[in-house]
Amino acid sequence: MKKINTTPLSGMQELLPSTQAIFDNIKNKIEQTYRLHGFQHIETPTIDRNEVLFAKAGGDTEKQIYRVIKTEESATDSTESLRFDHTVPLARYVVEHESELTFPFRVTQIGRNFRGERAQKGRFREFYQCDVDIIGRNELPLVYDAQVIATFYDALKSFLDTPVKVRLNNRKFVSGVLDALGVSDKSAEIYSIIDHAEKVPAEKTEAALRELNLPDDTVVKITTFINTHGDYDMIARLGYENTGLAELKQVSEELEKLGLKGAFEIDMKIVRGLDYYTGTVFETTLPEYPSLGSIGSGGRYDNLASNYTDQKFPGVGASIGLSRLFYVMQENGLIKADNTTAPIDVAIIPMSSDLRDAAYKLASKLRAEGKSTDVVLTDKKLGDMMKYASKVAKSGIVLGESEIESKTAKVKDFTTGEQTEIKL
Repeated sequence: MKKINTTPLSGMQELLPSTQAIFDNIKNKIEQTYRLHGFQHIETPTIDRNEVLFAKAGGDTEKQIYRVIKTEESATDSTESLRFDHTVPLARYVVEHESELTFPFRVTQIGRNFRGERAQKGRFREFYQCDVDIIGRNELPLVYDAQVIATFYDALKSFLDTPVKVRLNNRKFVSGVLDALGVSDKSAEIYSIIDHAEKVPAEKTEAALRELNLPDDTVVKITTFINTHGDYDMIARLGYENTGLAELKQVSEELEKLGLKGAFEIDMKIVRGLDYYTGTVFETTLPEYPSLGSIGSGGRYDNLASNYTDQKFPGVGASIGLSRLFYVMQENGLIKADNTTAPIDVAIIPMSSDLRDAAYKLASKLRAEGKSTDVVLTDKKLGDMMKYASKVAKSGIVLGESEIESKTAKVKDFTTGEQTEIKL
């Protein structure tokens, strides 16, 4: 009987070893894809100063930040908080180390972040994010937006069999449209309405716009705008010419050169909730599983470091929320068969304590070859030891006197049941 409640806190993901192995395999594939695209890996602290984190949080995110309170402090005295994403700490990192970095700085961060979101299925308060960013000094050509999107797309395709769709937009374009309609003074509220439009009925979106006391014809124009999606030509036919539209065209053309033609579309519902995005914004979805919503997102941020330095460090980045994505993949049967694996590669079963020395030597040899290896040390019956081995390892090796004498042993694949002979 339990003495205390040992259930994980609400919003915390805790996996059994076999499932953790699948999660790690996917995380490794993402990391490898980022590396193959030329991105360098760093880590930033999970705790940072409030003046760093709150400078660019904004919106709902600011309400979800976890404050760090020391024993002698009250909540109002707190000067530190847990990071809510990788991008804001990255801006601080770049400012701190700019004289030692080479620009454009292509960087990846993979680790845990924290947000006090309302507990619900697939939403976690502690979660893994797999980020990829490119930071420039003073300037960053727009072609890098397409490079990040292509890298991000390849990372998702490294473990997903189902089609992936990139939904693209540009905040400058949206801002220009709102300015042309004469409602730029209410842009913050309208951005929020657009950002939530896909999560609520169309009538609620229209009602929210009317609550801003906008003219009827303006409400109609904005709702028409929100519901427009397709290729560049379709967006151009809306009749709003501005800098953001030109950027959408350039990024679209570059994505086609990178082989993503047909894998993306421009969608006016994509504006991203975080206030630090300034140009290109995008989200990715699985068309065959529309109920899953966004499985990863990102965008351009030209002014992220402006609160920390007078220098300009424009950047563009993308993030895969792996904890949530892994959860919805499990729920919808999207885990690839080849990802289903036991935690370790080989379990060695010595038939008696006298054979443990030989088992240890074999284990050392296998580990030197890069195979994770367990030596089963219980005194149970062979059948029980094999049952244990099949639960923790992909394959098993039984070591008895005959195997030692013949200097050969059979490796049993627990998935297929096939056996192969090896030399000891």
